[in-house]
Amino acid sequence: MLSILNFIHWNADPEIFRIGSFAVRWYGLLFASGFLIGYYIGEKMLRSENVSQRWIDSLFFYIIIATVVGARLGHVIFYGWEHYSRHPLEIFMTWKGGLASHGGAIGILLALWIHSRLVTKRTMLWSLDRIVVPTALVAAFIRTGNLMNSEIYGIQTSLPWGFIFERNAETIAKHPTQIYEALFYLLAFGVLMYFYLKTSAKNRPGMLLGIFFILIFTPRFFIEFIKEDQEAFEAGMRLNMGQWLSVPFVLAGIGLIWRAMIKPEVIFKNP
Repeated sequence: MLSILNFIHWNADPEIFRIGSFAVRWYGLLFASGFLIGYYIGEKMLRSENVSQRWIDSLFFYIIIATVVGARLGHVIFYGWEHYSRHPLEIFMTWKGGLASHGGAIGILLALWIHSRLVTKRTMLWSLDRIVVPTALVAAFIRTGNLMNSEIYGIQTSLPWGFIFERNAETIAKHPTQIYEALFYLLAFGVLMYFYLKTSAKNRPGMLLGIFFILIFTPRFFIEFIKEDQEAFEAGMRLNMGQWLSVPFVLAGIGLIWRAMIKPEVIFKNP
């Protein structure tokens, strides 16, 4: 799979095994594992607050659907509209790849707004502050899946940890930006878990969400400078699509933290 000489020669098989036309892929396994572990962590968090199991189950159902649909539509709209507008049936062919984290974030925001109105009857920030903690960990799993697919990597590098993605016929080392992002997401998970467990942040609506936005999208903005363009139209852009989409989230994060700090704590009472 890999050997280290001057650089890391990466030639991982995206498929774990195949039976006829059915294949189990690393990306799918990591995606699903991330959600299962995220569900376990989220459930423990919410149970510690004596939240009803009905709320917990419905919340994660909404999130799973919203993440997949949002990430797919995000890729279609932000990165591949020229192609998909001419081949609309391919929008549903998710097995061919193509998910955008910004689209997933937008999908989750919409799903939690609906869930807050229909199920919890609480502010949307109550749900968001809790769900972003395991979401950061799920994001790290997804970027590891990107690494196994040899996709979404960086530009040429002379650093000794550069990856030569042989499956894509690369002959020069590139930045393993999937690993960079995964490490930042793991760091974000650790910071968010600390704030949830050791501080009163969960009682300040928007605080954890604001921290999440800053810790996830600030690194994403800067890593994009050393990442290869995902689509041809980005070649002439000073800032690529991923960076333009990251800026509003970072600004929103700053605003949310400021708002949470100037407002009094809120102690939520369960039904």
